[in-house]
Amino acid sequence: MHEIGQQLITGLYATTGLEFIAVCFGIASVLLSRKENIWVYPTGLVNTTIYIYLSFVAGLYAEAGVNFYYTVMSIAGWFLWSGNAPGTPILLITRSTCREWSLALAFFAACWVALYFVLSRWTDSTVPLADGFASATAYTGMLLMTRKKLENWIWWALTNLAAMPLYFVKGFVFTSFQYLVFFVLSILGYVEWRKRLK
Repeated sequence: MHEIGQQLITGLYATTGLEFIAVCFGIASVLLSRKENIWVYPTGLVNTTIYIYLSFVAGLYAEAGVNFYYTVMSIAGWFLWSGNAPGTPILLITRSTCREWSLALAFFAACWVALYFVLSRWTDSTVPLADGFASATAYTGMLLMTRKKLENWIWWALTNLAAMPLYFVKGFVFTSFQYLVFFVLSILGYVEWRKRLK
């Protein structure tokens, strides 16, 4: 336990300015998402573009890919949430139907299998199973978030639980702490969106 505490302190001191900026924008983005505020997307874009670079440097290739996906989906979500997409009404928070749950689970499973296969065969990733899992849950969470599905928060909670040790092991301690904050916010986000849904 003492060794983990020491590693945490050492890692926090080693936090770069770029990582600090990314974490601040990431936390702001999740707070805005919880409030159903459209500014979730521009703040999220700052976070994700920085993390494409940081994840690639750390050898977390699936996480780099998921941050690229976040960037693309943030642009799409920005249009969907604003109601500016042609012929698209402003989205309201809804629950996933049984069919939508099944599709989300299938999407997650396909992503996880594909990511594990690619990471284990064509990269030098030391954590292909965990990296693939964290990214697959994130792909699913982001897909549901852009459609304002309540269950997006469940997927984010899984992502955050998986990402905490992943980034800690790779030396991004402040980012690992960010995912702890995200985990708490994902629970609060679920509660808040559920109240809004009622």
